Amino acid sequence: MPKVALYNIDGSSVGEIELKDDIFGIEVNKDVLYQVTKMQLANKRQGTQSALTRAEVRGGGIKPWRQKGTGRARVGSTRSPLWTKGGIVFAPKPRDYSYTLPKKIRRLAMKSALSSKVQENSIIVMESLALPEAKTREMAKVLKNLNVNKKALLVLPGKDETVERAARNIPGVKLAFVNTLNVLDILNYDQFIITQDAARLVEEVYA
Repeated sequence: MPKVALYNIDGSSVGEIELKDDIFGIEVNKDVLYQVTKMQLANKRQGTQSALTRAEVRGGGIKPWRQKGTGRARVGSTRSPLWTKGGIVFAPKPRDYSYTLPKKIRRLAMKSALSSKVQENSIIVMESLALPEAKTREMAKVLKNLNVNKKALLVLPGKDETVERAARNIPGVKLAFVNTLNVLDILNYDQFIITQDAARLVEEVYA
C-alpha cells in the first residue's frame, strides 16, 4: 500500500496515511487515460457551429449570363462555392459530439489518474480542512503553508460553503467534491490536494 504524509492546515506533517493499492497504487494505463480525456473533451463541445450551403445562401436565383457565346465559363448561380458570397462546401451544421465509454474503462482511468498523482509525488493529503472564516486570505494561507505554487485541485468529501467561498477567487485553484471528481480535472492540475475523509470516500466509491 502506498504511504503518503498527512498534513494539517499549518503545513506540518502529523503522520502518514496508507492508501489502498487497488485505487492509488495501480500501474498507470495511458491508453484509457487518453480515451476518457478525449471523451470528456468531446462531451464538453457545444456543437453549435453552423454555416450556409449554396442552397441556403440568399440570392443566386438567376443565371448570371447565357450559357453560350460569351466566351466565359458556364455558370448557373452566383452562389456557387467558387464565388464570393457563395455557399460553403460541406458546411458544418449543429450536431452532438457526445459519446460514452464502458463503465469499466472509466473506472480504470480514474484509478490510473489517482495513481499517477501518487507516483509523481503530486498528492497532498490533509488531516482536515476547516477554515475559521470564508475569506480568500485564509485559503491562501493554507496553500502557502502546504507550499502549493502550481495549479491545484482541492477535493473535499462534500459541500463546504466556507471553503468554497474562500477558494473560488484564487487563480489556478479548483474545488471539487468526491461525487464531481473526474479524470480531466485530475490530469489538468499539477497538484492534487485531498482531505483524509475524501480519500477514504474515494476508496469506498471505487473499491
